[in-house]
Amino acid sequence: MRMRIKEEILNKRHTWEVASIYGTLIFLGLTVYFLIMYAVGLQHVIELRFLNLFIMLAGIYYAMMQYRRLHDGHISYFRALTLGSATSFIGATTFGIFLFFFLKLEGNLMQSIQVNEPIGRYLNPYIASCVVQLEGVFSGFGLSYILVNYIHTDSATLPQGGAIPVADNHGNQSTHIPRS
Repeated sequence: MRMRIKEEILNKRHTWEVASIYGTLIFLGLTVYFLIMYAVGLQHVIELRFLNLFIMLAGIYYAMMQYRRLHDGHISYFRALTLGSATSFIGATTFGIFLFFFLKLEGNLMQSIQVNEPIGRYLNPYIASCVVQLEGVFSGFGLSYILVNYIHTDSATLPQGGAIPVADNHGNQSTHIPRS
């Protein structure tokens, strides 16, 4: 019992550490991509935001692979989903914070958005950065869901004791011990 608790604490710690590292890498990738597009003058081309998905996808995938390496090739379905969601949350949130300060301090980009976009007059740096952050979090969750269905994950864990209670058509209880 004591060993099981220690393993759970270690798994949660690894999840947070891996999510933090790869979430930071997602943030750096998104920031570099944004700054390159800004320097080239392509920040208004909305279709280029589609490439953000590939940065997010790579970060989430490599986070799952790193967690699997840390746990001798094992990762459960829900741990992978949690890890991917946490990784994308960290990456998107830090990028949203960066974007808020960029829009606040730079000024010209926010003014251009307000003038040229259909709902621009309702936007300010806070709303624009929150929308980008929410877009990143939800797309990251969707990408995590897609990835966990393509990577190899462990099956559901057995309850304590290793037996699954089952009942027949007459309500008689028995136990089923799955084979490995």
